[in-house]
Amino acid sequence: MSTAVVIEAPGTHRLAPHTPREPGPGEALVAVHAVGICGSDREVYQGNRPEGYVRYPLTPGHEWSGTVEQVGPGVPASLTGRKVVGEGFRNCQVCDRCHAGETTLCTDGYEETGFTQPGAMAATLTLPARLLHALPDDADLTAAALLEPAACIAAAALKAGARPGERVAVVGTGTLGMFAVQFLRAVSPAELMVVGTRRDREALSRRFGATDFRTRDQALADDFDVVIETAGSASAARTAASLLRRGGRLVLTGIPAPGADGLDPTDLVVRQLEVHTVFGAPPDAWAHTVRVFGAGLLDPLPLVTHQLPLTEFSHAIDLVGSGDPAVGKVLLRP
Repeated sequence: MSTAVVIEAPGTHRLAPHTPREPGPGEALVAVHAVGICGSDREVYQGNRPEGYVRYPLTPGHEWSGTVEQVGPGVPASLTGRKVVGEGFRNCQVCDRCHAGETTLCTDGYEETGFTQPGAMAATLTLPARLLHALPDDADLTAAALLEPAACIAAAALKAGARPGERVAVVGTGTLGMFAVQFLRAVSPAELMVVGTRRDREALSRRFGATDFRTRDQALADDFDVVIETAGSASAARTAASLLRRGGRLVLTGIPAPGADGLDPTDLVVRQLEVHTVFGAPPDAWAHTVRVFGAGLLDPLPLVTHQLPLTEFSHAIDLVGSGDPAVGKVLLRP
């Protein structure tokens, strides 16, 4: 009997029997290979995700990879048997933002796999086939389970528009920061600096293409063309802005705690900084991620430190929140 994780309410979960849901028109049934846990899954479990952005009871899991087992009416039969990843945002497809390709700005309200719709911490996941992105046949599905956070950073990299020979930097050394290094490395920058809080991320940063590594208490230059912030704190946003030359481009991907002392509007205006923000990943960022991954320019596997069965869900949640430097990406394997 296959199982699924069900969070009944904040702090309460159980392993429940899982019956695959037959795909309806426009849908596909995916056998889940692996599902990642991120900080937002921990928020769902603890009950501190903002109101309207979660619906209990819930099977979580928005970072996943798998293989299409069955398709519903109106879906190309050729998708059956393909390795896939999938977008989480359940957009309406008919508002002006969706027509512009900006599906994360859909005006029809928020719905997302693993938060308001059943997620991938189960043996199978049934979802709209239009959200799927097919992978190369030889793709490593364990690595591919990390393509959802990679797609969020792909959105940041596309907005940053870094060009060959520019000087670029990344603030933050978690999973998102390490993906940012890889995406920026792919555009052949003249310099690629990583700024973090712990020296133990230096080796991995350099492995992924960083040319310099600094901690925030060291002397930092102020003449970078592009900076991507991934750390999610107000102080990280300030550090990121301070690295830029006048007219430089800043992309913020983190969500700081409310009321934190963040960016200085006067500084942004006087130095004419170009500021972009990212929340989720639209289809073009997903497609970019899958292309870059397929081309071998993205290597998620070194970020995975733990692979556990679904029955170890509570242990996995504890690991993610432990703050232990030895804990990287934690995957559950249905």
